Amino acid sequence: MEVHLTAEQQEKLARLASDKGCDADALAQEAINHYLEQESRFIEAVNLGEAELDRAEYFTHEEVGARIKQMFGS
Repeated sequence: MEVHLTAEQQEKLARLASDKGCDADALAQEAINHYLEQESRFIEAVNLGEAELDRAEYFTHEEVGARIKQMFGS
């Protein structure tokens, strides 16, 4: 696989890699791994939330407001 970066992106990547004391390829792989992990967690959270909605396991805005008032005596 090849990823094509703009000149500006290449420059930023090289500068950050230099600041971190690694090469640009290693930093790019680290950044991609971080993105993939975050995206996977986000998708999992969305799927869990959708499943909870399907099972009607949620609170309405009004219910949340009432619980907050109850908790803090407002």
